[in-house]
Amino acid sequence: MYDYLIVGSGLFGAVFAYLAKQNNKTCLIIDKRAHAGGNVYCENIEGINVHKYGAHIFHTNEKWIWDFVNGFVEMNNYVNSPLALYKGQLFNLPFNMNTFYQLWGVIDPNEAQRIIADQIKDLNITYPRNLEEQALSMVGVDVYEKLIKGYTEKQWGRSAKELPSFIIKRLPLRFTYNNNYFNDKFQGIPVGGYNRLIEGLTRDIEIKLDCDYFADRPYYNGLARKVVFTGKIDEFYDYQFGELEYRSLTFRDELLPIANFQGNAVVNYTEYEVPYTRIIEHKHFEFGTQPHTVITREYPVQGYNKAMEPYYPVNDDRNNGIYNQYKSLSKQEASANVIFGGRLAEYKYYDMHQIIASAFKKAQTEFAIS
Repeated sequence: MYDYLIVGSGLFGAVFAYLAKQNNKTCLIIDKRAHAGGNVYCENIEGINVHKYGAHIFHTNEKWIWDFVNGFVEMNNYVNSPLALYKGQLFNLPFNMNTFYQLWGVIDPNEAQRIIADQIKDLNITYPRNLEEQALSMVGVDVYEKLIKGYTEKQWGRSAKELPSFIIKRLPLRFTYNNNYFNDKFQGIPVGGYNRLIEGLTRDIEIKLDCDYFADRPYYNGLARKVVFTGKIDEFYDYQFGELEYRSLTFRDELLPIANFQGNAVVNYTEYEVPYTRIIEHKHFEFGTQPHTVITREYPVQGYNKAMEPYYPVNDDRNNGIYNQYKSLSKQEASANVIFGGRLAEYKYYDMHQIIASAFKKAQTEFAIS
């Protein structure tokens, strides 16, 4: 009998298992995939660590989280500075003075602000009701039309007018020549890939792969006193209130016999007519010098059903209403032996540092530690 059965070997499950072990608890981690690590898993292809489930750049303002991660693996000094390609024109991201110079030829921040103000003055957007209005009010018509609209609509599979405004608020806007996508103090990629982080967190903890929890839930529940569940909360409750929607993706890797394909780790393709949203060149995450390269085209999957791989929750009013019903169930006494954590179980967009903080918070409550 284990103290905890942890369903899912991603970052939340791995961190919780580590903290449980530090508190003299026994854990069994199971995962339906053939590998550990969840979506941060990297496959080594010809000496290049390929992020198999999309680009993962670790960033945080919390020194204790940065120090915690560096206790398991050395982090390099990679800085995320993506580019955007629109109909053959290249632009810097996030939106900054380099972007505005490329659009309008301006070098004065005040002039860039004036152009944006002129573009939105007649739109009469006081309280943005959707993503389109929010984006227009932030960056004006030109930036929206070239760098946001097409990319966002193919990414989510719906009109920007149908998407909630908060999605675009995460995107930085600067009137400086700063191409660093994140504002956080600490940023980097694990030297040798994210597998080393997961391996460090789960050292001496039993992991069983190719194990589907839902294939024999009573058996797996009987292995431990408590369950830490990191999968889809609607699946846990047999979809009794309906299915939650997610944005799903397809990744197509390609090994190329050249040393450098695009000169940058991330290039977004913002026009709607290009079917993929971005190309990742993985070697640039770790400053690779291999004589070949691996690229991944990232395609959005239009529509969603529960057989698809869930990546991003669609936190609109309808889905949040469904989730809140599941959340109420999870708080009932009948679920006192289950701890829900992570992006899927909490139906919440989490960055990696937020996942770690959440796992710490759940562990502190569970083990009564400060």
